Amino acid sequence: MTDPVLLLGGAGLPGWIWDGVRAELPVESVVVRYPTAAGASLREYAEAALAQAPARHFAVVAHSIGGVVASEMAAIAPDRLTALLAVSASIPAPGSSFLRALPFPQRYLADLIMRVAGTRPPANAIRSGLGTGLSEADITRLIDEFAPESQRLYRDRVSERVLPAARGYLTTLNDREFSVAAQRRYRAVLDPGLHREIPTGHLPMLQDPVLLARTIEEFLTMCR
Repeated sequence: MTDPVLLLGGAGLPGWIWDGVRAELPVESVVVRYPTAAGASLREYAEAALAQAPARHFAVVAHSIGGVVASEMAAIAPDRLTALLAVSASIPAPGSSFLRALPFPQRYLADLIMRVAGTRPPANAIRSGLGTGLSEADITRLIDEFAPESQRLYRDRVSERVLPAARGYLTTLNDREFSVAAQRRYRAVLDPGLHREIPTGHLPMLQDPVLLARTIEEFLTMCR
């Protein structure tokens, strides 16, 4: 029997982006709702995700900054995570953070922008980055519903962790948020047993939900 799946989205993204993928998955899945408190810590994000898990033991599919949350979950409750598939996800080394794991000079630019403008990117940045490969309707909805996250999600350092033995990384080749080179660095930290590449932007769950669902299913089958 395959464990249920906990889906960790990227920063600010609404849960409906996973609807197409969830409709294709043959297992139970839950989309995590991140804390709404402005000063929530990374640990509180991870604890909130664990509280929403559909079972004692579960697989995690972590997208983008969801990889940082998954890393902290593996520090808090490593016995509960049976598998981790990172989808264009940031995987900082223990003692590092999302910002520190960004390539130079992106980490300094992101830090400066957040200090001045917070964590909600302007509409044109969402359109040109997250919106790559998406329909106009989806881009508009993302802009309208994007929710800023706590700055601590980006700044808090990941604790020492024990990652599950079953690990995979999915690289998105047309990604304007995380370059392929950055994803390769995150992949090296994760040291996955499964690696796949797909020709999408940063949001494959919207651009090609069937392909992403099939990749997740392949990963889960290998983990049995």
